[in-house]
Amino acid sequence: MDGIKYAVVTDKSIRLLLKNQYTSNVESGSTRTEIKHWVELFFGVKVIAMNSHRLPGKGRRMRPIIMRNSLSSYCSRDIGHIGGPIPSYMAIHLYKTSTLSTRNGAVDSQVKSNTRNNLIYGQHHCGKGRNSRGIITTRHRGGGHKRLYHKIEFRRNEKYIYGRIVTIEYDPNRNAYICLIHYGDGAIIGDTIISGTEVPIKMGNALPLSTAIHNIEITLGRGGQLARAAGVVAKLIAKEGKSATLKLPSGEVRLISKNCSATVGQVGNAGVNQKSLGRVGSKCWLGKRPTIPIGGGEGRAPIGRKKPATPWGYPALGRRSRKRNKYSDNLILRRRSK
Repeated sequence: MDGIKYAVVTDKSIRLLLKNQYTSNVESGSTRTEIKHWVELFFGVKVIAMNSHRLPGKGRRMRPIIMRNSLSSYCSRDIGHIGGPIPSYMAIHLYKTSTLSTRNGAVDSQVKSNTRNNLIYGQHHCGKGRNSRGIITTRHRGGGHKRLYHKIEFRRNEKYIYGRIVTIEYDPNRNAYICLIHYGDGAIIGDTIISGTEVPIKMGNALPLSTAIHNIEITLGRGGQLARAAGVVAKLIAKEGKSATLKLPSGEVRLISKNCSATVGQVGNAGVNQKSLGRVGSKCWLGKRPTIPIGGGEGRAPIGRKKPATPWGYPALGRRSRKRNKYSDNLILRRRSK
């Protein structure tokens, strides 16, 4: 081919080859569009993502190039976003530091942000930690980029209808990724999911409580409310009578009705807590204001009191916020560990 010189054979490139990612050395004057055109023309595949860097004194190396066979068109209808498994061809690109915002930077190549207009709408509340009277009730919140709410199908009302995972998208209102699902009849291409009472136990399917699960209903028909954060998973311990015993991610063991539905598997984006924002401005864009640690100083002073407290004297750092005599106290067999 005109711009691609030769394939790079190293230990890392061989590992990437097993994931359909190819590393090649190309001409230094070639553009990304030209290289993508040459690869698709020569190999007969569709390039999903491409990364490049310049070698000192050498040409330009493209890595990795993620390819797969092109998919035929199909007829479907958009229902909404749901959480789902991450495809096996997703790659995380690590970039060298060029600015403060790219320190320890990592980008998922297959996560998109182009949502459908009929699945998003503007939020009405400001989300700045204030109540209806404008008084601050939650500190260290405010500012941030404007957000649109993405409609999430927590109830999974489409029973016994196969749906295909089309895209994995970023949601500014949660730390887990969401999936765009196409429901419809006809040929099923790619990863498929289904919900119902008698469906196979497979990653992404929604069915009555079983195995390792997330997005768990508390009340039948209300939709998933438990275990929805990034990377969490709940475990089914036992089934007895009309109830099932679950161990939640917090360590709490409680009873849930066996008629309630849940989604099989673990929530995606499990490495979100390892992400480095790089600078303070990135955290401000998320709507989180700066915080001042308790204690510290020149002589490493302690907190100064027997128990940590807020500036108004209320307990802080670990105070239990659950109200007493709640209706679900009888369903909790063991309290959370923290």
